[in-house]
Amino acid sequence: MTEKQYIQFFDTTLRDGEQTPGVNFNTKEKVQIALQMEKWGIDVIEAGFPISSEGDFEAVKAIAGAVKNMTVAGLARCNEKDIDAAYDALKEAVDPQIHIFIATSPVHMEYKLKMTKEQVLDSVKHHVAYAKSKFEKVQFSPEDATRSDWDFLVEVVNLAIENGATVINIPDTVGYTNPTEFGNLFKYLKQNVTRFDDVIFSSHCHDDLGMATANALAAVENGALRVEGTINGIGERAGNTALEEVAVALHIRKNYYQKESGIVLKETKRTSDLVSRLSGMPIPRNKAVIGGNAYAHESGIHQDGVLKNPETYEIITPQLVGVEANSLPLGKLSGRHAFVDRIAQMGYEISDPAEVKTLFARFKELADKKKNVTEEDIHALMVGKSIEDESAYELKRLQVQFVKDGIQAAIVGIQDKANKDAKMQDSATGSGSIEAIYNTINRIMEQEIILKEYNIEAITGGKDAQAEVHVVVEDEDGKSYNGTGIDFDVLTASAKAYIQASGKAKNKQTIEKVSAHF
Repeated sequence: MTEKQYIQFFDTTLRDGEQTPGVNFNTKEKVQIALQMEKWGIDVIEAGFPISSEGDFEAVKAIAGAVKNMTVAGLARCNEKDIDAAYDALKEAVDPQIHIFIATSPVHMEYKLKMTKEQVLDSVKHHVAYAKSKFEKVQFSPEDATRSDWDFLVEVVNLAIENGATVINIPDTVGYTNPTEFGNLFKYLKQNVTRFDDVIFSSHCHDDLGMATANALAAVENGALRVEGTINGIGERAGNTALEEVAVALHIRKNYYQKESGIVLKETKRTSDLVSRLSGMPIPRNKAVIGGNAYAHESGIHQDGVLKNPETYEIITPQLVGVEANSLPLGKLSGRHAFVDRIAQMGYEISDPAEVKTLFARFKELADKKKNVTEEDIHALMVGKSIEDESAYELKRLQVQFVKDGIQAAIVGIQDKANKDAKMQDSATGSGSIEAIYNTINRIMEQEIILKEYNIEAITGGKDAQAEVHVVVEDEDGKSYNGTGIDFDVLTASAKAYIQASGKAKNKQTIEKVSAHF
């Protein structure tokens, strides 16, 4: 290959990623993630599914107006109302794209759609043409492609291209395929789709069998010029292709793949951490590329080799993906101007004087408690404030009585932000401090919810590290809600996380929407 091919990255964290149980991004969080995706170098962002809910529509519209250097896509079924909603949400975008889909596998056509092959073909012909009348860029996906008849798939794809599709996405909807099979499918399409080279072919893989990244790379090897996925691989069931893994793989193995992309690798960790905190989904320490152990070497032989030459056991340097150990040149004596200038350099745009005042006060409190304030601390401060701002309830008081080998007691005070007069306080006991706190919060909220997951991480190293707590709770209807809390004190962080999740459950802040599975 004399010239490297450019591989587009299509991010669906805000659509497919949000279909993860318990994950709900609000509009402000979605815009924040979208702007970070733009810095990371994403080519296309799937901002949401406009017809599915008013919240999704408004979020897609807000993102369309916020980003300038990234294509913004909206999802739609083969349905005119879906397509109209996507058009209305995206009409202010600098570069809009619609993504329409319909199932093509025998099991989906018979049991879900209750349509014949001929009816599916008629729908594809009509709706792709209808979408083309409103959008220059039209992406079409045959849902459950990897379990579809290959000859029928070719027929569907040819028809979509004839009627205006500019991108054809091949989804492995249920994570069924493997790299050899998926690569062969792309070869077959290349050989049999009449205008294969006139459009962009894309892959969208799920990780049910743990092969989503490998399948995406197999597609790239066999003609795909776009990879779809999510940050940290979040998504339904076992999740999606982790885009950061594909990006780093193409870079580290560029001698093999001979591809290039627009991904700014040094923004990878920052992007990953932002999605983790706002989604309430912690990153496993052994996660490829961005996990906490990705650059740790415990074996004596490995340590010896790395000290002599990092290339002996380290193919990815921490700095490549933005893992830095630099401290901020700021401290408790730093002024507001220096603080504002620094957070601007870090990519945060804060124009509201009241918000600046609040953030600076938090920074001063942070600097009083920590000897060295790192960029990671500041990111945590910014994201933590965002999380707390969006929470319906605020922790006002926490008092814990600890007795070794005894029953623990807690007093918790909570403020309902919607009603300043509603200051609630109660106490309860538990076998441990966390249980006592959570039992108290349940009494205050007057609800019985079950704690399903509790995770705690230190944001930075050292005894003065901030704690980041993620919880998942389940209500009586079996619905899940995530919560995140960040604070120096583990108990305070734990209380904040539980209050956020409990508030969502109490106010039923889940978005009831039509899910798209492909």
